[in-house]
Amino acid sequence: MSKQKNTDSRLVYSTDGGRLCPQCLRTVTSCVCGKDRPSVTGDGIVRLHRETKGRGGKAVTLVKGLPLAGDELKSLSTQLKRKCGVGGAIKDNTIEIQGDQRELLKEELEKLGYTVKIAGG
Repeated sequence: MSKQKNTDSRLVYSTDGGRLCPQCLRTVTSCVCGKDRPSVTGDGIVRLHRETKGRGGKAVTLVKGLPLAGDELKSLSTQLKRKCGVGGAIKDNTIEIQGDQRELLKEELEKLGYTVKIAGG
């Protein structure tokens, strides 16, 4: 009985190249999309989290999963902060709004056409 190499095998999964650009499907280091590459890839659902960790017990609402970047994210952040009447910040493509504003933000983001889920406790 002779041992033969299987010459018709197909590659199923490989981590050889690292992360791939979702648009051009090349490795991130050799991506040709440049600034046109989407900054956030997700499932298209905006999630609202309430967090108190590291803030002295004060609640902050985090808006994650927005498919925006740069000036668009900044203008949406300003609009949401005005609607809630509170302050906030943008950190790592996440909008932070002071206080537990999840219900109000859910209504406002749904008016703008986003699919929104309240996540966390």
